[in-house]
Amino acid sequence: MEPRTSKNSLSSKAIALCFLVVCLLVSCVSALGHNVVIRENVSAKRKQDLVARLRAISGLTKLNFDEAGVLTLGQPYVNGSAEARSLLAQAVNGDKVIIIEDASGRSDVAFCRVVPGRWVAGDGTKMPAFVVLIDFADFKQLLGDAEARAAFDVGWGFLHELDHVVADSTDATEASLLGDCESHINVMRNELGLPQRVEYFYSETSLKTDPNFTTRFVKLPFESFDPQTSRKRRYWIAWDATTVGGLTTTGQTAVVRESSPKK
Repeated sequence: MEPRTSKNSLSSKAIALCFLVVCLLVSCVSALGHNVVIRENVSAKRKQDLVARLRAISGLTKLNFDEAGVLTLGQPYVNGSAEARSLLAQAVNGDKVIIIEDASGRSDVAFCRVVPGRWVAGDGTKMPAFVVLIDFADFKQLLGDAEARAAFDVGWGFLHELDHVVADSTDATEASLLGDCESHINVMRNELGLPQRVEYFYSETSLKTDPNFTTRFVKLPFESFDPQTSRKRRYWIAWDATTVGGLTTTGQTAVVRESSPKK
């Protein structure tokens, strides 16, 4: 979801900067057909924040993480985005393992990021694995219009990274483009009557800051059509890029470790 990079975060040629050790009981997840798991390092409060936003976006009122950390969707749904429900269903019933990790405070993660995982044990027949890194603290740094902030939160960030994994969608590589991934996420925003993101890359703001502090405020635009005026309305979010952080110029690979079988 990082608005500052044109790098494909799913590149298989990514060079590891550090390793994230994730303990996962693969046999349990695969047997259930539910392949999205949240790590134990995500606090109960942050887990509920993510659940609440995914419920609001998808309309799936029973969506939750079970005691093992496995994402379950449940039924029924009330309103919400049909595209979001489809994406979530493809993820939990798909052929890839997706692990959610709390990466709050990390300078190499801006809002959310997905990195490819590799198994450190096994016979090479494991399902492809990916780790979605979420910096929950970054979303607390957002300023701007309420309409734009409703269209850019931890739920939307997670869905953006999920779309990379499930649909193999790409981000923009040029300033004039939005990218396949955000174009799909915009369909979901439109279904909810929210403004749509119109640019992938952020731009500098005109906000004046205290010269005694190192700050770099940046902004990102969203738009919606106003039927009363037959015009588009623009909304903005902004944040301090020095606080939120960003991606390094080199890729990263996460490590997924299979739990040892119980005797």
